[in-house]
Amino acid sequence: MNIIGISCFYHDAAACLIQNGKLLSAAQEERFSRIKHDKSFPIKTIAFCLEANNLSISDIDLIVFYEKPFIKFDRIINTLLNQAPFTFSLFRSTLMSWLKSKLWVSSIIKEELNYNGEIIYSEHHEAHAAGSFFTSPFEEAVIITIDGVGEKACTSISIGKDNRIDIIKEQHYPHSIGLLYSAFTQYCGFKVNSGEYKLMGLAPYGKPIYKQLILEKIVTYDDSGLVHLDLTYFSFEKGTSTINSKFCKLFGRKQRDLDDKMEDFYCDIASSIQAVIEDIICTILTHAKALTGLNNLCLSGGVALNCKANGSLLGKGIFENIWVQPASGDSGCSVGAAYIGWNHYLKKERVYLKNSLIDQAYLGSSYNNEAIEKCLISYNLTYVKLDTVMLCDTVASALQQKQIVGWFQDEMEFGPRALGHRSILASPLFEDMKKHVNLNIKFREGFRPFAPIVLEEDCNDWFDMKEILSKYMLFTVKSDKKNEIPSCIHEDNTARVQTLNREENVLLHELITNFKSKTGCPVLINTSFNVRGEPIVESPLDGLRCFFHTKMDLLVLGNFVLTKSDNVKVDERLIVNQSYELD
Repeated sequence: MNIIGISCFYHDAAACLIQNGKLLSAAQEERFSRIKHDKSFPIKTIAFCLEANNLSISDIDLIVFYEKPFIKFDRIINTLLNQAPFTFSLFRSTLMSWLKSKLWVSSIIKEELNYNGEIIYSEHHEAHAAGSFFTSPFEEAVIITIDGVGEKACTSISIGKDNRIDIIKEQHYPHSIGLLYSAFTQYCGFKVNSGEYKLMGLAPYGKPIYKQLILEKIVTYDDSGLVHLDLTYFSFEKGTSTINSKFCKLFGRKQRDLDDKMEDFYCDIASSIQAVIEDIICTILTHAKALTGLNNLCLSGGVALNCKANGSLLGKGIFENIWVQPASGDSGCSVGAAYIGWNHYLKKERVYLKNSLIDQAYLGSSYNNEAIEKCLISYNLTYVKLDTVMLCDTVASALQQKQIVGWFQDEMEFGPRALGHRSILASPLFEDMKKHVNLNIKFREGFRPFAPIVLEEDCNDWFDMKEILSKYMLFTVKSDKKNEIPSCIHEDNTARVQTLNREENVLLHELITNFKSKTGCPVLINTSFNVRGEPIVESPLDGLRCFFHTKMDLLVLGNFVLTKSDNVKVDERLIVNQSYELD
């Protein structure tokens, strides 16, 4: 039984393949199209899922779409009508867009894929909840989903048991925690639906001095976590912006422009809204615990990618066990939708996934050494091929000498994080490494933190892990090692850690072990293999272009190693004059 799950048409389009209840493949469309946060129908991703598993579209038994378009359309149109006449032009363009394509998902699926089989629909928050619970190790759990908005729901509480989930409580649009956070994302000069993690990274540089003002004027919440936004401060119902002049006037400063210098004021704003969000989430969780009496928690929705908020929950003791879906945003809804098809619609026995990078994250495309070398030869590049032992020793020595390494191996990660297969690696031992990688490699803001990847067997010596393993970079934890590894410990002495064991990534584990033998440090900086405004690299060609476009020193593609010094004259097709959209 083969099932495809699809999410698309809003942001971060994705697709996955489940076979007999087992998740085999998943990826975001942006990786193949090279369009950041691509929302279009994931035709390239579906083609990958089929090819990777030696299937054709005729082998697919069921396709599940991640939300119900007519319910969402009803909410959008009624919102715009309620704001008339200010929304007339937007109403017209929205109506045309939906009537032209977005309402007719079944027709699009059939035409794009030449598919004649069955198509069903889940609800948006149902897909989020399913994506988290059915990838978790729990037989029973409470599921909290928090995002901007689905069809109507913005926050929901569900119960998952065996092969079923049931939503027991919802808060509907427009009173949305996700949209509240996005409003402050825009105010601080970042792009909505992609810059929220920047706001989170900015928060430790400030103080929450505006927290009380926010709670007095903009948002209130009760003891169940039910929020109420004062909508006079927002414009998202009119569709043109999330905030308005009244919002800016409240804080006495204009919205920061994208390229403006980052001032302390905006750091304090970021710190303040982060503190508000953490308090609200904690209140929701406390209520959910009292409501259900369950000890296991699953988190999903875009807000579940706020690793600082997730980290703050670890010391609260509200739940005994916490699971966060690695792809908690809308891309992960493709997985949830497929599992709705398997567990709910077909009423099949639940198949449990292992809590491992292999089962949960390494689900994308891969290229063997033969394919990689063919690419290298086609561009007349100079390279060496090394066995595993020599490869790890060579790269560890380069890292020790302050070189920056592009690292491309095996299956691409699913979700927003690079977890050791499409990574840029660097030594955390140098104080100026963060600034160097941010400005010269990633071409992004200098305040942005970097995540450390640490050997699992050494993690408690370097980080306060609170008896958890953080395989997917979804929690921040405290560390007292800022003097030892200054470039990956943030301003508040926390780090978004990835713990790594040998069984789940033998090669990278061996590399870090080699680096440890040379330096005494079992930690590396691990950041995504891309530059600002570009999706994480998918193919060897993507890796080559990113390498030659930046000041990276070394590129590792499979067992092949390239240096800039050996490739002074490079095929002009690799020196792409790319104009990345600033996000």
